[in-house]
Amino acid sequence: MKLYSLLERTGYRKLAARLYHVELSGVEHVPGSGGVILVANHESMFDPWILALATPRTVRFMAKSELWKYRIVARMMESFGAFPVERGSGDATAMSRAAQLLNDGQVLGLFPQGTSKPGAGPRRYHRGAARLALATGAPLVPVGMIGTRGVPWPWRHPKVRVTVGEPIIVPVGRPTMTAARALTEELEQRVAHAIA
Repeated sequence: MKLYSLLERTGYRKLAARLYHVELSGVEHVPGSGGVILVANHESMFDPWILALATPRTVRFMAKSELWKYRIVARMMESFGAFPVERGSGDATAMSRAAQLLNDGQVLGLFPQGTSKPGAGPRRYHRGAARLALATGAPLVPVGMIGTRGVPWPWRHPKVRVTVGEPIIVPVGRPTMTAARALTEELEQRVAHAIA
């Protein structure tokens, strides 16, 4: 994760927060240690860079496997700590890696809507975040982000708002479809509330 380390050393967080007039609230809800899943709405391909401002901890991300077709992009993604996922296939390898990261006490950032493309139709929340929480016991932290579509052109949006909600504590249990669906619905409501 050399790129992530470089960004930290060069003060990326402070620079980005100032450049995009990022208004952060509720950041105290992100646990300071242990595995945790940050779950946010998805409006821009730059959302991971903004979501990372919600905590000083390193945030690991799943990213669509298509990006790994291009060697330069793949290296950049891996240097940023991202790893590939085959969307729409229930990628067992990616889910296993994500679970291991959480069990190792790391922070995972997920966008359950799956895509940030406008006009993509209804973007229902996928159940991956809920399944991981149920399997590992990692808390789910809902995050609402507004104004990120204007990144990286700050003059298009005068302010970016990131609101972190209270964690959803999830006891370890069987990640059944029923349990994951119910948890996903709660999560979607919490993110919507953070955006409102």
